[in-house]
Amino acid sequence: MAFMLIETETTPNPATLKFLPGRIVMESGTRDFADPEEAAASPLAEALFSLGDVVGVFFGREFISVTAAPGVAWGGLKPDVLSILLDHFSAEMPLFHPAQAGFSVPSADAELPLDAPEDAEIVEQIKELIETRVRPAVANDGGDIVYRGFQGGVVYLQMQGACSGCPSSTATLKNGIEQLLKHYVPEVSEVRAA
Repeated sequence: MAFMLIETETTPNPATLKFLPGRIVMESGTRDFADPEEAAASPLAEALFSLGDVVGVFFGREFISVTAAPGVAWGGLKPDVLSILLDHFSAEMPLFHPAQAGFSVPSADAELPLDAPEDAEIVEQIKELIETRVRPAVANDGGDIVYRGFQGGVVYLQMQGACSGCPSSTATLKNGIEQLLKHYVPEVSEVRAA
């Protein structure tokens, strides 16, 4: 068995740690697990939730973010998470159960706006900026951001992974992402969490 080192990094969300196994976790896309029922699609997410003190698991391209339950200290939880990750990657187990691997981002919820056809060019600009400028920065913090819609000057985005529920996520949306989008796309007046 080859030696494996899993690095850990803190994130802006004190409840979430980012684990870097030194290999690709997901070839494309990301996957966010908010509860044990969603985690049933992945043996790794299931194992992490089975610890009992985990309330969120997020798979990025080269990392796994794990969110501890409120009041749980990472000092006791981190060795258990590392053990599960080492076992999983050393055994080269599949990330998902074959029949349940759906990676697709859910379509916009009914209460979210749909993009108007006349806004297609603006929407493309917004998506391009999110893909090239925002997502890489958010991934560094152990999360992801998903475009959910544009209507009446308002961009709707969904935070995932370490960024979901992070104390600084509202500031990130308002001060960082909103300012960036307003600068490059004058039609944007506001950014809201979806």
